[in-house]
Amino acid sequence: MTDKILPLLGRRSVRAYLPDAAVSEAELRALLEAAMAAPSAMARDPWRFLVLRERADLAALADLLPHGQMLRQAALGIVVCGDPAQAHRQEISYLLQDCSAAVENLLIAAHLLGLGAVWLGVHPNEDRVTGIRRQFGVPETILPVAAIAVGRPAEAPEPRTRFNPDFVHAGRW
Repeated sequence: MTDKILPLLGRRSVRAYLPDAAVSEAELRALLEAAMAAPSAMARDPWRFLVLRERADLAALADLLPHGQMLRQAALGIVVCGDPAQAHRQEISYLLQDCSAAVENLLIAAHLLGLGAVWLGVHPNEDRVTGIRRQFGVPETILPVAAIAVGRPAEAPEPRTRFNPDFVHAGRW
């Protein structure tokens, strides 16, 4: 393992946050800039972002996501959505790939900024998609894909790799 990727291996899902520790507007801007720097099929950039800071909104989002209870303590929540009309060929598969790349960039940026974050699945769970649309006024034409809880970490998971050589096939399967 090369030392150059050690910072990346330190990016872990953080589910515990310090109370009353805000994420600044500059940090939020940096997270969103990193997300929007992700690759996108044909540079269509179908991603859209719903940023939630209010305690009531974070609690409402936590109510919609069975594994999202950490949102109640997070400084902010970001719902990553996609606009199918903007996706390459208007294909949902491209939209999901583009939004997933944006999520990963955001998670890495959070780690590099000293923040903690965790990716929470929304799509393809129709109850979660519908619930987010209803709760936050997301248009029917926009697809909620994932949510991210972000805050000042109250835990520090050890860096790790999940490399498994059995998953690698050289030349042919």
